[in-house]
Amino acid sequence: MKYNKEPFYQSIGQEIDIFERCYANRLPLLLKGPTGTGKSRFVEYMAYRLNKDLITITCHDETSSTDLIGRYILKGNETSWIDGPLTMAARSGAIIYLDEMAEARPDILVAIHSLTDFRRNIFIDKLGIEIQAHEDFMMVASFNPGYQKSMKELKPSTRQRFVALSFQYPSADLETKIIQTETGIQSPMAMKLVNISNKIRNLHELGLMETVSTRLIVDAAKLIHSGMNPRLAAKVAMLEPLTDELETIQSLEDLVNLAL
Repeated sequence: MKYNKEPFYQSIGQEIDIFERCYANRLPLLLKGPTGTGKSRFVEYMAYRLNKDLITITCHDETSSTDLIGRYILKGNETSWIDGPLTMAARSGAIIYLDEMAEARPDILVAIHSLTDFRRNIFIDKLGIEIQAHEDFMMVASFNPGYQKSMKELKPSTRQRFVALSFQYPSADLETKIIQTETGIQSPMAMKLVNISNKIRNLHELGLMETVSTRLIVDAAKLIHSGMNPRLAAKVAMLEPLTDELETIQSLEDLVNLAL
């Protein structure tokens, strides 16, 4: 899709310049970082900035290379070929974004290899043809290294095909600004939500697989801005998504109640 309205994105470093230089040099880019740190929004913003179509694929273990490359379908009494999103992007010169690439099946990772090196092509074995990627084609992928330690890891042979860029949570002041801009909530409340989130992020002893993302803070702020009690909003939007352990939720809720 092509964005007609500029997506809001707050730069936190040199990521815009890095993306633009990767695009100019036809280099694939890997975005690394925790969930909810703005990786997907960043890609949307850059697609808008470069005036390019963006095709996003959320990777999971049920997605096959056929889903990405294409397949024959039955129309009436005839079969016809339809391109998958990866082939469409390569033909048209769009940006393709593989979200959580480490979750993809091995056959998908093999399929993208020739698109991420000097060849910049894709072989469609069912058609027996090789497609050279459009000059403007760019591949962007993301994964969460912290989460993947206990799940799937991205192989070095795949990682080293990409320029890599790390995303972290923004500073408290910058994150407060993001929350205000995204939700319209007043600064004091936005700052309280950010401070609570930073305290939870530092509670490593709780053993949470994920912590409070900027996305979760935005959700809580939207609920508060619409009239929900702040403590309740923080609980359902920021705490409950993190764990199902009742004792852990209670401990986090105590922290919220002290701050709000």
